[in-house]
Amino acid sequence: MKFGFIGAGAVAQTIARRILPFGHEVLLSNSRGPDTLADVVGKLGRGASAGTPQQAAEQDVVVLSVAWSRVPEALASVPDWSGRTLVDATNRINPENPSDLGDLSGPTSSEIVADQAVGAKVIKAFNSIPMQWIDDASPEKPRTVLFVSGDDAGAKNTLITVLEQVGFAAVDLGTLAIGGRQQQVGGPLAGLNLTLIDRFVL
Repeated sequence: MKFGFIGAGAVAQTIARRILPFGHEVLLSNSRGPDTLADVVGKLGRGASAGTPQQAAEQDVVVLSVAWSRVPEALASVPDWSGRTLVDATNRINPENPSDLGDLSGPTSSEIVADQAVGAKVIKAFNSIPMQWIDDASPEKPRTVLFVSGDDAGAKNTLITVLEQVGFAAVDLGTLAIGGRQQQVGGPLAGLNLTLIDRFVL
């Protein structure tokens, strides 16, 4: 599959490193232009390229991996989100005040993303555990549990198939409103390093 990333920092690069060895392709983008990503895609190697956010949005799956404050700008860079699969890997954190998580009783962070990416099939994933846990692909490591939430079953199943292929244990938490609230920052499943051993979650 072809994955487009809006945002090319640690989150995008870590996910790219995990999926590239399985024959998937990645296109990274940022707000400064593809020329600024030459070194990054060079290190990622075969299957990696750089482009614009608009080009990233044309891929099979689009991953939003920018700071929360940049989400409106990043989503607005794509004129039409209709029918696109958008993975929200962001966390609602204010870098100037990390304890400020917004109104957790209101819409979930991914519902906010969905409201700004009208028509997209939004999936919440890759946000609940540190990237260094995802980056560790050593064969002796137990399968890391990754939570997935979303309102479109087909889009979720497509992502879950890839996650299982590359060695994760994907757990479907349900909708953005229910599952997304559990895994977003401030939720009970955020920051948990769960692994799967002999089909039991530890």
